[in-house]
Amino acid sequence: MSKENLSDWPASQTSAEEEEEEEDDGEPKVCQVCGDRATGYHFNAMTCEGCKGFFRRAMKHPTKFCCPRQGVCVITKNNRRQCQACRLHKCQSIGMLKELIMSKEAVEKRRSQIRRNRMVEEPPVLSPQQEAVIQELFNAHEKTFDITFSHFQFRPIDRDLNPMSVWNQTASEQSVKQTRRMDNLSSSYSTSTSTSFSSSSCSLEDEEKEDRSGGKNTVFTTLPDVADLTTNMEEKKEEEKEKKEDRSDGGKNTVFTTLPHIADLTTYMIQNIINFAKGLPSFRALAIDDQISLLKGAMFEMMQIRFNMMFNVKTGIWECGPLTYCMDDAVRAGFQRHLLDPLMRFHYTLRNLQLQEVEYVLMQAISLFSPDRPGVINHGVIDSLQEKLAIALKVHIDSKRAKPEKHLLYPKILACLTEMRTMNEEYTKQVLQIQDIQPGNSFDPLILEVVSKDP
Repeated sequence: MSKENLSDWPASQTSAEEEEEEEDDGEPKVCQVCGDRATGYHFNAMTCEGCKGFFRRAMKHPTKFCCPRQGVCVITKNNRRQCQACRLHKCQSIGMLKELIMSKEAVEKRRSQIRRNRMVEEPPVLSPQQEAVIQELFNAHEKTFDITFSHFQFRPIDRDLNPMSVWNQTASEQSVKQTRRMDNLSSSYSTSTSTSFSSSSCSLEDEEKEDRSGGKNTVFTTLPDVADLTTNMEEKKEEEKEKKEDRSDGGKNTVFTTLPHIADLTTYMIQNIINFAKGLPSFRALAIDDQISLLKGAMFEMMQIRFNMMFNVKTGIWECGPLTYCMDDAVRAGFQRHLLDPLMRFHYTLRNLQLQEVEYVLMQAISLFSPDRPGVINHGVIDSLQEKLAIALKVHIDSKRAKPEKHLLYPKILACLTEMRTMNEEYTKQVLQIQDIQPGNSFDPLILEVVSKDP
């Protein structure tokens, strides 16, 4: 290596050398090598950054220097680059030690530690781009989330007026019929619903209001326990008796009384979610086939997120503006316990996280832009969009929430999103089974299109 190269090598490349120790004891901060302003002790001597870097490079890349003046040069700030031999000799004479130079691995380790310390000291902040994305999502959400349900139009409900406690006693026969016809399930459910479930039955007056509002297909209830079936012979007799009753009463026993109203509510929510997605430029930029696939795949999950914003964990009731819904509604619409039980637990879990509205909105967007939905073609673009949304959610939590609130909040939100996906297929299955049992105009074509497996 030439003398010029060694002298002119920028000292910034060695700035990670952290062995030095700042001095604040009144000692003059003068470099003992060249007289320039010193920055602290480096390799056992008070030096400036320039002489520190020079000594480090000379030791790591040994070169035999020769002094043209027989080694009698006086090293100053102005001429320190002219004679490297005398400069190095001066470094060694004041006590600078090669042994104190950190290895490359040690320097990198120290740099990493410094970066981690800075991250702890300086909390993350949303970038202008992330702020813009969040604002865009929030604006679309506000335009399409009718928390008052003032624009909701629905069919009236022919509803059983028994409260939940009476319903549990009188509906076992109807539950057996529903179970047998929907899923050929004859097993008994011995576990009772939790206290929080059973305490959320609506009063007669509340039920009248609920009929006008409609409980979301999958969201609001737990089936009563199915009566034990003793023998196969009794089952066959029961089935034959049902067939006779259905023929004699025109099939009234198989009618799901709240289904028309809940179907209207579901259609209303689907329309709003479609408008939410269409309000996002990043969604509109996708191919139409991908737009359809994303909406069909995420619709159930996005509805649950929106309904959760109206769920009261103390009463177990969904408060949709002036309208309220309790657990009975989904049972009377024909939905079954093996979907509704985990769904109820999900709503309690998510609501107890006490999310901010913007965090609910980001959850919807993360669910919408899922690249692994059936039928999705442009996986790369959608995956990139979802990753940016997930990072924005994490930075928002880290920057906007206090430490006790944000502890593990981000992974808990992701766990809730995963939990919903496990119920998505069961929801589709039960909608199609209900439609098969009670065809006609119960479900709007839009609902059937969403749950359809056709691309």
